[in-house]
Amino acid sequence: MDCFIKKIFSNHPDEFVHRQFVRFGKGKYEQRAVIELRKGNKIKLNSTFEYANDLVNLLKEFPAKFLGIILAKDEIPGLQGKKKSGLYEYEINMNSQELKKINNYYFQLLDAEGDGIKLRMKKKLPKPGSGEKKIDSKFCVLEADLKYWPQIKECFFWDLLDGIKKAAIRHTYIINEIVMPEQEKDPEKLRTLAKRKGTIIRLIESDSQILNKEHELNV
Repeated sequence: MDCFIKKIFSNHPDEFVHRQFVRFGKGKYEQRAVIELRKGNKIKLNSTFEYANDLVNLLKEFPAKFLGIILAKDEIPGLQGKKKSGLYEYEINMNSQELKKINNYYFQLLDAEGDGIKLRMKKKLPKPGSGEKKIDSKFCVLEADLKYWPQIKECFFWDLLDGIKKAAIRHTYIINEIVMPEQEKDPEKLRTLAKRKGTIIRLIESDSQILNKEHELNV
């Protein structure tokens, strides 16, 4: 499984990647998609809200119980929820197989627990206008046994050495252009379907090494 940042750097952005950038206009956005790792006897990982879906999707691959809230743009058939601030909100208490059947989510704000793995996250998204000083790098907190390291590394730390013990990664989004869909008149659809073009910068601080990577942003 690949996180949304890896999909960008590997030139495979999809609809879920696009949704991450709908809230952004032109400009430079620092301290985004922050993720921090400490690996000793256990794996301890914390991140900003952007990784909520990726963390939940990773844990869906293992037997686990999920509890919390799913936010969706449209109604999810078979679930009872309420509409709030333009989003449908559903309370969830499911196992991995049940949760895999839900695909039209916006954000999965779920706690999870399985064999040697535990995920906790906050249940309210930060406001779109939140500045860099208000970035919450502990919105999501994961603790896992070392047996899960291959999957966690492949998803979130694919470009780091396998023996890494400590890392902090943050991203800067530079959006230079917003490409509107042709022949679309509805203002809300224009906003959500428009593509963001620019650059993404990946700053990695790992053990005693600092790396700075750039890639085209076209989502």
